[in-house]
Amino acid sequence: MEAITVFSPIRNSLFSEIKLSRFRPRSLSGKHVKTVGLQKKTTIRAYRDGESSRTFKKLPPSEWGHHFLTVPIDLSEMNVLAREIDELKKKVKGMLIMPAQGIKETKKRIMFVYLLVSLGLACHFVDEINENLKQGFEAREELIAGEDDLYTVSTIFWIFRTYGYDMSSDVFKRFQREDGTFKECIVGDAKGMLSLYEAAHWETQIEKILDEALRFTPGQLELLAEGGNLPPHISRLIKNSLYLPQRHNNEMIFAKGYISFYEQEEDHDKMLLRFSKLNFRFLQLHWLQELKSLTKWYKERDLVAKLPPYFRDRMPQYSRERLIVAKFFMLYTLVDDTCDRFASFPEAKILAECMERLVPDSVDSLPDYMKPIFRFTLNVFEESKSMSSSEEEESYIVQGALEEEFKILMRSYVKYDELEWKNMVPTFDESMEVKDTQVAIFPTLLLSFLGLGHTDMELAYNWLKSRPKLVAAMARHARLLNDMVGYEDDMSRGVDMNVVNYYMKQHNVSKEETYREFNKMVRDTNKVVNEEFLKLAKTMPIHILHRAINCGIMTTITYSDGDGYANPIGKFKEHITSLFVDLMPL
Repeated sequence: MEAITVFSPIRNSLFSEIKLSRFRPRSLSGKHVKTVGLQKKTTIRAYRDGESSRTFKKLPPSEWGHHFLTVPIDLSEMNVLAREIDELKKKVKGMLIMPAQGIKETKKRIMFVYLLVSLGLACHFVDEINENLKQGFEAREELIAGEDDLYTVSTIFWIFRTYGYDMSSDVFKRFQREDGTFKECIVGDAKGMLSLYEAAHWETQIEKILDEALRFTPGQLELLAEGGNLPPHISRLIKNSLYLPQRHNNEMIFAKGYISFYEQEEDHDKMLLRFSKLNFRFLQLHWLQELKSLTKWYKERDLVAKLPPYFRDRMPQYSRERLIVAKFFMLYTLVDDTCDRFASFPEAKILAECMERLVPDSVDSLPDYMKPIFRFTLNVFEESKSMSSSEEEESYIVQGALEEEFKILMRSYVKYDELEWKNMVPTFDESMEVKDTQVAIFPTLLLSFLGLGHTDMELAYNWLKSRPKLVAAMARHARLLNDMVGYEDDMSRGVDMNVVNYYMKQHNVSKEETYREFNKMVRDTNKVVNEEFLKLAKTMPIHILHRAINCGIMTTITYSDGDGYANPIGKFKEHITSLFVDLMPL
């Protein structure tokens, strides 16, 4: 289910191994904290070696198991949609390539780019958008000079930063008093306040003005949305953004809601609205084709019948790159649940040793219940190779880099299980060092780079090999969210190997205090990601970076309303339904 977040046309998506223990741990106040080294547990929870004595929580089967197999796909409708989309693309492209006459026209062009992004149409005009933003940023001083409309300033700031242009947050000082607080006169400007709130989510570690914006805007926006004085479609847009701001939302999930909002705007462009609806419906039909193929592939493996019911029966939703990513996610889920929920330490160690070799003969050394898992692993890697064999460099990444990253992942499971086996309690920092590696996004990033072409792929691969700070921050972000939403489930299963527990013990604080600190850490990781993104955008192609930061978006969406992957209900189920079940009406 996590894979719904890689459907963004401009942003496709484990994580790097992080040596956090090289640095002396600090509290959030910046003071040094006492380091508590690995120690024996005071309460020993023995591993259950006998398969008959194992206990685990049986998760409900996916309710989407057969749905996508039975959904009819009308190829003739797709052909009709494609023809009309092509005609509308030509019209919009003509609008983008026409030279802007003066600053006023340039400003309108930048606002138009924001509209294309929000309607899910930016993927059709990558080069044209980049050229317009480049020209606009070169004239940014003139662009903003004398502009006192909060909505315009905030939107221009947001779109520039989204495409890697580090526009100064000083542009918002015109809306502040001398003491740094925002002027009361902007409070009644609903669209302006919402745009300021959205812009502030591009904050970095040193921008006090954006901190103040995020302190100031949410409460005011809640009052505006609930006050009954705004048109319903604006109130709905505000509520959706307060739940999940555009910076941290999947482009197409956001677009589905924004198309509905835009249709209610009196000054909407009928051609652009039609284009966005056609485009979204075409994508939905294309995704359904992929889902049908993946569901058939998954059912043919029949893992549900071959394995004990400890693993999450989740068939991710993802053309070629998404198919490979989806299969890998299924593999990751299976291995993760095996090591986390069922296998003893000796069994996990044997499985990891087999994964190091990845040869069929290794299967004989495994317990019977693990043999289907290992065969499934070999099958996924073999299929991934064949799907990417059309390009030599792509095949190299799948065969070499991906296999190596998967082995690193397996080693981290064994290392962590060994702590439990030896009844050792790591510090929070030590546990994060190991568990960050278990967040399986680094190999996913490798897979998402398939199709980039030799030059960009080599650049992206070498960048990832360096274990960049941006990816490290996203790994930490994912781990914190994962263990917060999974804490109660871990406790119910008698599993205390959770970073929430380790933080509580190390700092002698309550769960509530720990969650408050974790939420601050999550926000800090977002600031680091933003900062690194803006630095890297000076030298790295923006489409590579967009694919990378989508990993953070993936985890935010997955864990925004509980564990959407293990238990896809509530808001997460709404996302699935919105993208794959409720087709866009024309």
